[in-house]
Amino acid sequence: MRSEFLRPPRSSAEWAADGIRVLGLLSVAAAFLWWTPTDAGILALALPALLVPRAIGARPGLDVLYGVTVTVAAWSNVLDLYRSIAWWDIAVHFVATGVIATIAFLVLRRFEVVPARADRRSSVVLVPTIGLAISALWEMVEWAGKTFLAPDIFVTYQDTIGDMAVGGLGSLVAGILIIRIPIERTALVAADRKEQSWRT
Repeated sequence: MRSEFLRPPRSSAEWAADGIRVLGLLSVAAAFLWWTPTDAGILALALPALLVPRAIGARPGLDVLYGVTVTVAAWSNVLDLYRSIAWWDIAVHFVATGVIATIAFLVLRRFEVVPARADRRSSVVLVPTIGLAISALWEMVEWAGKTFLAPDIFVTYQDTIGDMAVGGLGSLVAGILIIRIPIERTALVAADRKEQSWRT
């Protein structure tokens, strides 16, 4: 993991992924200067998450998608988009839960909790399960925030169940896509080498 994290970017997608991480850092500074310290704190919470795909050797395209998703989700809190746009909460829960569950699935592979050579179809079961667990944890965090920190946080039974259902659906779609699309950078490199050897 250390070698993956320290490896310099080599493709345009890898440069883009690192650029999103830099943008995340600049976002914290911008929020601190032009918004509030609380907003800066919300964006700062996203910074460690942005480093995970690089450390585990995620495919560059997935790294970019994940980085954009996490950054948009964090800024949506700062800009209050979840309240001002009726469908925004549903869309973010669908995409974010699916993408985050995919990265979590890859983390479990890296730590050999999930066998690297397991049937790829197992992702159809595991990724939605992870996504539902993440959704439940997130809803607990929202409940704790409303109960102990900010009573104005919007939390209702319907909202909680709806968010978990949409997150589970997004994770199911992600699990199905993983069957066809490699999510590890090493798998992508191996495929490129195989294609090059075939051409020669």
